[in-house]
Amino acid sequence: MKITEQTKKYIEMLSKTLLGEKYSQLSSEEKTVIESIATGQTIAENANEEFEEQLTFGQRVADRIAAFGGSWPFIILFFILLVSWMTINTVYITSDEAFDPYPFILLNLVLSSLAAFQAPVIMMSQNRQTVKDRIEVEKNYQMSLKTDLEIIRLHQKMDLILKSLNLSEFDE
Repeated sequence: MKITEQTKKYIEMLSKTLLGEKYSQLSSEEKTVIESIATGQTIAENANEEFEEQLTFGQRVADRIAAFGGSWPFIILFFILLVSWMTINTVYITSDEAFDPYPFILLNLVLSSLAAFQAPVIMMSQNRQTVKDRIEVEKNYQMSLKTDLEIIRLHQKMDLILKSLNLSEFDE
């Protein structure tokens, strides 16, 4: 949307009136809010959609692995696998055919490898969740600021209406 000279003046006036600062001194979030008030546009955006659009294929895979690795189906499946592994190797110990006899050294290697693989994937996913949370906080701040400023504007308009109707006895 092209901003006209008149809109620029209105934005500057809103900035001074509502926030007490020049438009050029505002943060990017505050500028976005002032511009949305001046142009009558909404600022509500879905932070999840914005975040999802930025993810690479590898990040999506890492998130799915982390989501499955921290779920009850994974825990149950892993428990069944461990018990099966130990049972099979304990039963076959008597016939000297166990592929991983007690103390299950191969199983320990597999568990260590899984932990070594899973930990960085989960940390990558948590880092992305932190970024997503920051985006949501920024969006919430903008929405809250816009709501506050719109309420201030409504109060100012109500004061003008009451003043023009000579109903100053309602003023506090």
